[in-house]
Amino acid sequence: MAEIQFSRGVTEDVVPDVRLTRSKDGTNGTATFYFEKPKALSNERTDDITGMYMIDEEGEISTREVTAKFINGQPEALEALYVMKSVEEWDRFMRFMQRYAEENDLGFNKS
Repeated sequence: MAEIQFSRGVTEDVVPDVRLTRSKDGTNGTATFYFEKPKALSNERTDDITGMYMIDEEGEISTREVTAKFINGQPEALEALYVMKSVEEWDRFMRFMQRYAEENDLGFNKS
């Protein structure tokens, strides 16, 4: 099981667009998640979103870098940034994404 939550205990159903970057030497990288019309915004409150939690059998990875995107004053999307500062963090994140991708029928496109 691999899932993403914004509020603890509430699994996000919307599958995000995920963009990865990695330094040439492989020592750090970033993952940017973009959720369009996520369940976490269904109550139109963004103040109770304190982070994004990626949970699988190895445990939990989290980030507090979450911002809401508004269109005409209405919350429409969430963007989360996860920063990896070591090869170990990158490898752990990739294991989570492999599980998450398999469960949500996601593909990987290398640019």
